[in-house]
Amino acid sequence: MKEPDDEDADGGKSDGSKSGGKQSQRASLSASTTKEDDKVLEDATDETFAEGEESYLEDDDSCGEHLEGSSSSLQDDFVESTGESQYMETPGPAAEESEEEIKKKISPNFFYDYMELVLMPFVTPDSNIPLDLLTLVHSFGYDCRKRANLQLPDSNTVMYIAGNQLILLNLKTKEQMYLRSSSGRGIGVIGVHPDKTYVAVAEKGVSPKIIIYEYPFLRPYRILRDGTDLAYAYVDFNNSGTLLASVGDNPDHTLTIWNWKEEQPILRTKAFSQEVFKVTFNPDNEAQLTTSGSGHIKFWEMALTFTGLKLQGSLGRFGKTATTDIEGYMELPDGKVLSGSEWGNMLLWEAGFIKVELCRSISKCCHQGPINQIMLDEGEVITIGSDGYVRIWDFETIDTADTIDDTGLLEIEPINELQVDKNVKLFSMIKMNETGNNIWLAQDASGAIWKLDLSFSNITQDPECLFSFHSGAIEALAVSPLTYLMVTTSLDCSIRIYDFGSRTPLAHVKFKQGGTALAWVPRLVSYTGAQIIVGFEDGVVRILELYDPKGLTIFAGRKKFLDADLHLQYVIKPHTAHVTALAYDRDGEILATGSKDKTVFFFDVENNYKPIGYITTPGPVCQLIWSTIVHPESTLLILCENGYVLEAPYPTIKEDVEDHHVVSYEIKDMRTKCFHFSSVKSKILRLLEIEKRKKQKELKEKEKEERRKQLAAVMGEDGEDESQGEEEEEEEEEEKPLPGIFIPSTPCHILCGFYSGPGKFWVSLGGYDSGFLYHCELPPYDESSDITEKKDEPFDFRLIEDTEDNPIQTITFSVNQYMMFCGMQDGAIRVYILSQNDLSLTNMENYWHFNIHDNNYGCIKGISTSFDDRFLVTTGADSNIFVFSIFSEFELRESIKAKVPSPRFGIETEPIPEDIFDPKAYSIENARRKREHDKLMKEVEEIKARKREQLRALRNQFQKLLKMNEELPKHMQLKRTDFDLDSKIRAEMNRKTVHEINQVEKELAWEKEKHQLGLRKLQHRFHDSLQSDAIVVHAIQSEHKISSYRLVKPSKYSRYKRASQSETKTSKLDRFDKEGPGIKDSQKDIGGDMNVPEESIIEKGKQFRPKTLSQIMVENEIEKTRKLVLKAERAQLKIQQRKKEWEELYKSKPADDYEDPKDVQAIKEAQVHMGDFNLKTAPDYKIPEHMRINAAKKEEELGQLDSMTYSKKIHMNKSILSLRDLKVAVIEEIQCLVQELKNIQSTLHISKHVPIPQIPRIHPEEVPEKRFHYDEKTLLAFKQQLMKSKDEKPPQVEQVASTIPGSGFLRLGPGKDVDLTTRDSLSRSSKALALSLDIQKMMEFEKADPTDVELEIMKRDEIKHVYMQQYLTNRIKELIVTFDAELRLLRHQKLKLDTQMKLSDLHHLTLFQETLLLKNFEKQENILQERVNSLDKEERDMQWKINETLKEMEEKKNEITRLQDQEKALYAGFQTALGENNKFENFLMKVLKKKVKRVKKKEVEGDADEDEESDESSEEESSLESGEDESGSEDEVFDDSICPTNCDMGLFELALQLREKRQDIEEALVEEKKIVDNLKKENDILSKKVRNVATNLNAAEEALEAYQREKQQRLNELLVVIPLKLHQIEHVVFGEIPSDLSGTLVFSNHSLKRLQERIVQLQEENSKQQKLNKEFRERRKQLIREKREISKSINKMEETVRELMISKFGRVIDLEALQTLSVNTTLEELRIKKLRKELLNAKEIKMWEEKIAQVRWELMMKTKEHTKKLHQMNDLCIEKNKLDSRLNTLQNQQGNAFQGLRKADIVAREKVTELIHLQAERIVALKEEIALLRKKGGFILPPIQSAQENR
Repeated sequence: MKEPDDEDADGGKSDGSKSGGKQSQRASLSASTTKEDDKVLEDATDETFAEGEESYLEDDDSCGEHLEGSSSSLQDDFVESTGESQYMETPGPAAEESEEEIKKKISPNFFYDYMELVLMPFVTPDSNIPLDLLTLVHSFGYDCRKRANLQLPDSNTVMYIAGNQLILLNLKTKEQMYLRSSSGRGIGVIGVHPDKTYVAVAEKGVSPKIIIYEYPFLRPYRILRDGTDLAYAYVDFNNSGTLLASVGDNPDHTLTIWNWKEEQPILRTKAFSQEVFKVTFNPDNEAQLTTSGSGHIKFWEMALTFTGLKLQGSLGRFGKTATTDIEGYMELPDGKVLSGSEWGNMLLWEAGFIKVELCRSISKCCHQGPINQIMLDEGEVITIGSDGYVRIWDFETIDTADTIDDTGLLEIEPINELQVDKNVKLFSMIKMNETGNNIWLAQDASGAIWKLDLSFSNITQDPECLFSFHSGAIEALAVSPLTYLMVTTSLDCSIRIYDFGSRTPLAHVKFKQGGTALAWVPRLVSYTGAQIIVGFEDGVVRILELYDPKGLTIFAGRKKFLDADLHLQYVIKPHTAHVTALAYDRDGEILATGSKDKTVFFFDVENNYKPIGYITTPGPVCQLIWSTIVHPESTLLILCENGYVLEAPYPTIKEDVEDHHVVSYEIKDMRTKCFHFSSVKSKILRLLEIEKRKKQKELKEKEKEERRKQLAAVMGEDGEDESQGEEEEEEEEEEKPLPGIFIPSTPCHILCGFYSGPGKFWVSLGGYDSGFLYHCELPPYDESSDITEKKDEPFDFRLIEDTEDNPIQTITFSVNQYMMFCGMQDGAIRVYILSQNDLSLTNMENYWHFNIHDNNYGCIKGISTSFDDRFLVTTGADSNIFVFSIFSEFELRESIKAKVPSPRFGIETEPIPEDIFDPKAYSIENARRKREHDKLMKEVEEIKARKREQLRALRNQFQKLLKMNEELPKHMQLKRTDFDLDSKIRAEMNRKTVHEINQVEKELAWEKEKHQLGLRKLQHRFHDSLQSDAIVVHAIQSEHKISSYRLVKPSKYSRYKRASQSETKTSKLDRFDKEGPGIKDSQKDIGGDMNVPEESIIEKGKQFRPKTLSQIMVENEIEKTRKLVLKAERAQLKIQQRKKEWEELYKSKPADDYEDPKDVQAIKEAQVHMGDFNLKTAPDYKIPEHMRINAAKKEEELGQLDSMTYSKKIHMNKSILSLRDLKVAVIEEIQCLVQELKNIQSTLHISKHVPIPQIPRIHPEEVPEKRFHYDEKTLLAFKQQLMKSKDEKPPQVEQVASTIPGSGFLRLGPGKDVDLTTRDSLSRSSKALALSLDIQKMMEFEKADPTDVELEIMKRDEIKHVYMQQYLTNRIKELIVTFDAELRLLRHQKLKLDTQMKLSDLHHLTLFQETLLLKNFEKQENILQERVNSLDKEERDMQWKINETLKEMEEKKNEITRLQDQEKALYAGFQTALGENNKFENFLMKVLKKKVKRVKKKEVEGDADEDEESDESSEEESSLESGEDESGSEDEVFDDSICPTNCDMGLFELALQLREKRQDIEEALVEEKKIVDNLKKENDILSKKVRNVATNLNAAEEALEAYQREKQQRLNELLVVIPLKLHQIEHVVFGEIPSDLSGTLVFSNHSLKRLQERIVQLQEENSKQQKLNKEFRERRKQLIREKREISKSINKMEETVRELMISKFGRVIDLEALQTLSVNTTLEELRIKKLRKELLNAKEIKMWEEKIAQVRWELMMKTKEHTKKLHQMNDLCIEKNKLDSRLNTLQNQQGNAFQGLRKADIVAREKVTELIHLQAERIVALKEEIALLRKKGGFILPPIQSAQENR
């Protein structure tokens, strides 16, 4: 309705009209305007900055960098510079020197000007078109598929994006307010401040801005720049509202964190390489962010590093889970993230990995489809999904969720759920701030905004649809020719009616298919303007009638009326694909429909839309235009997408002619003209370039002429010459080549067009040919031409500015054709002002342009004006519908409301025509063809029937002839072959029959395979799972029968054994304990092998060298020392071995509380198996470890029961099967016997016949496998039964099989055992059968009168036959009786087994109930058991660590003891080295015990002064400490650096060396003690942890035990059936069995007997233990006496040893120390070392003496050489003096003759001077060399050589 600052709109109109720009362009401002703006800028700056601060404008260069080279960006640059100048400070002189820029803070009260910021329409300069030519008055659309396109700035207002507008809709008043985009390229996303005081609008375009508006006044507060390249995908404020996070769309996906109040980016990075959907702050930790998008989720953290604040991202790893796009997610308070997935489950993320995947029970997904949003509200997690459900989940369950198996799934169930409605796809949801209510608004991607009540109480309201919209692109638009009504349709299958006058949606109706074309029926057809025609995507066309239902007759109980309703009037289906165009001719008599199926159908409107016919087109139809009344004839212009344009004449309507004989509706004789568009754009561009160059050339010539005149006037002829020279140079410049001719290989699509005159039209094309409107003329009709090869070119064109990549999509004209409205591909509206009725577009220069729909996907699909040119309506592919008021000098009435047509009389009683719902229904053409085909097939069938009747008559006649032939005598009968006229015909018929049979088999092969596959599936499902089917064996004489068990294959419980959690208690630590010793030993062995030293080759070589005297001396000393050491080591080893034996002996001594392990084991077994039968129902019942049951054990028990019953049933089935085989054998034998009996009776007189026993039969139940055996007879019989009773249920296969003769017998299989009686009977029957055959043979001879002998023989045979007859009869009875007895015996066994099986079934049921119960307990039990196991493992780990620590402490204590022993040995060795009565003993002991501070090896030495001070202090400390140690010399101070006189130097040095060793030992002791202390502390800590863990373990075990008791109680509640006999009940009250046995206890006889036997055993054990106790007491007394005697003998031996020590040594000494001190190894080593050092020093002294002698000889030689050189120098000096005197004489004599020195003299003099200098240098060098040689050890340099010598 309104925009912000509407009060300033009038003032801005004039400026805007003067300075309009294209889209984001504006013309440059005048100088006066700039001054005014500068003044405003200065005022704003004075208000913004503090006093004394300077403001500055950014350099023009920096502004130009953002929009470089664009002539249309001047005003944008100006706006940006003025905007930035509000808070940027110009660097002053001091700042320029330091090269720093100081940015000032923006004033909190500063706001931008909305009218300067917002986009204004572009108007052609110097035109009179007003800026407000179109004014947006209402929006009916909603982009429901845009992310987060529903926001709530307050409880009464919703905010959403519509193209280039931000719409604020008041929920109560339904009024709309608009914010326009500043870039003109659309709005990307919006966000609301947490305080609801600011709104962030992130736009699209090149370097888009984020504008922060203050709410509710909607003043631009802040502008954020350069956050992305083209568009923003999402923005989000942090919880406190101080920061804003934005993420860019393609191609950069930049993530930016803004300090939005200062308009400064804090952090910036690339979020991901693929599309990013969303970015949010963590509400509980604003330093954490999350982004999600295509195939990823990323976790960010703002971390403060040493280089500053950084944005660190961690990509989520899906692991085993399939990668998915993530739309919705939520940050949990502890840092975890809960996200959705494409398949509907929730993923819980922790530390960048999926912790668990949440699903519903039975692995059902949480939502059926993607989860689009997850929220946390009032301690509950809310998820919304594309399935239309809102589900509420428990937060604690999700927060503590964790995996329990390898699948990674955890099953949870929602607390509540709400299904909004069917076909609802929830995309986002936001909560309304209503106190006391839990009301939410939901964005439905199916095109709606819902109001949801999530309180889930008794008064919860049902979901309410507040607003309903189209979902997806709006395909078509039509406006009423009579009132302010419009209708729209879309592929969402809905048709919607709007009153755009009163801005109200009236009605909508839905169909099965989406709408693709619309037209309002003209008033010539429907005078009331109430009819609408709609085309759908399945090719159906529906005519709907609009009416006001309030005008209908009111009936009782009628529902509440809407403002409008639609009535279906006609339904036709002319096409098989999308209907793309609908058009009525100018008279309203013909309706034309076009489709993508390349057809145009014509209908007779007056004749109830009777089909006239159709024509085919060379391409899919995109638009149909009928010629207007200006044209002489009514023609139809058909625009095809692929570049073809057809003109069809008015079709001929046949009056009242029946067309039933017509096969097709196709009109083949229509004379259609065709225009095939050929690209001419390259030619046009070439012509435009030529004209442009021509104009430039003319301008240049004019400039040259003017310049020539000016030069001629100034310079005369010289100027003319210069100008001619310049012209020649310019002519030499080569012109650029003209653009080439290009024709695209595929024709460009025609987008729209319209008639300009008869046979002429304008078209707009896309692709390469966009940018122009082409004026074309249709060629005359040519029947012989091929339209596919035609290439037609337009004869005129109009250049459309700025449409090179943005063609005109649709065109419409105002009613008076004064304005042409163009809908552009980028969603913009362009209005051209034309001359009246100027369809040739001669004056098409001035236009108005404004972006309204989304620039990326908001292509304008429909544009239309109202019937009175007051309104313009546009629809786009972005689901938006905008209504504009067209500028008029006359103001519109304040309230305009469309009038809905009143209903026709009787419309409510009219029958609704049958609608077409099936998209595969026949079209009109296909229905006609189908009708003709059916008619033809009917005629063919009639002909076939007549032929069949003729054949039947001929066949009957032929049968009569055959019968007559058979009645004739044989010699007169014709052969069957004589009836064949030609044998070839018979052969051909047979061949054809075989071929047809093969053909039918091939045709039915698929059906055969299908039914065979179905049969196999049924067998697999129902039969293959059977191990054996039920077999019922009937007795022969009695009614007894026995049936086998119908067994299926073994169940899953008997196939595998599942390990339970409680059984898997072994840990890695246990395995380590088992494997540990072996591993350690192997490592020790390896280490020992590694430490074995190897002798090097050099050492081996030294063995073969001759030994010197010194080496021999050293080796002797070493050997002597080695023997002494070896002796001491042997003694020490002997002592250690003795100690070890004592330790082992003491270890073997049992403790006071020692118990025999056998006794302990016996006690434990007694406790477990003693028979303490506590009732399981007792509250203190504790389940023993071995009796604890779980689901795995119960399943194993169930499997054992199944296996046992299965084996017994299998055994019984085998017995029954053997009985069935026996019956088959019996029946076969009876058959043989009966046949033999019949043969015998054939020879006897009938009076002597006995009744023949009836042969038993096999019942169908006894051979169930025969059900699947069939033959042709079976199939034919089955077919006959089906034909007799089609309506009845078909009989079973086995019933048919039973009626077939011979189908009831079962052959004996190989390997079957038959009774011996059966075999004997078979052999006897075979003999009898042979006998009967012989009798028959004998009877074949001719009969004669019998003789007496023959009579006697006949009597004998008769007697024999009678006997055999009786025998066979008895044999048959015997077989029958025997079989029946066998059956009754087996039946008795089976009855017993049935009883056992029933009991096992009851037991199986109990076990199964227990299994189900245990499975319910299993999950929690596993969790508790896992906790117990983990705590147990932790306790064992810690105990192992404690043991290791104690072991290490023990080792360290042993090490300390060893060091202390070394220290004692050191003192003892030194005491031994001193000997007795050494007068320097005290001094040397002080030296040895003196503590000297030493510098550690790792420390760096300090300055010398510090070292001296430390030495002095250490000396003082050591002297003090030694004084404290020795009481006799407290004040005595001595110097330990000097050996006293008369003191043995060797002992002194030994004391110093031992002191060093002592200090090493003391330092090692200190270190070891520290380590021991640390180990003690660590041991204490571990002990505390062990105690805590033990406490937790006890608690966990108690919880597990309590859970086990609860589980046992639940198991006790299960009912168990135990059948008892009366003698088993021993609970008798007053001699009678009580009626209530609920208090009785069921006990087994075996356990009771064992308890009674145990009483006797315990009495025997008691007496036996008493005897043992008495014996052990006597034994104990005897051992005490022996111990006393042994202790006395030990005391005597100790006293003897002490006396021997005193007698030998004079005192009690330590024998171990005496043995170890037999040799002082340290002293011996020092002596050997000293000897080796002396030998080495003597050798070195000898070597240096030789060197000194050599150097002295060299010095003498050098001295001689030097003396010689001195003599030479002396001679030269003398000679020089002589030459000088001579030279002076010559100069004095001849000085007058020579004016100056000669050249030769000068050269000679220079040479002599040089020689002198060289000699002087050599003299100095020789002197230095002599001085060096005089010094000892001087380094001699080589002599210095002169330059001449070098040369």
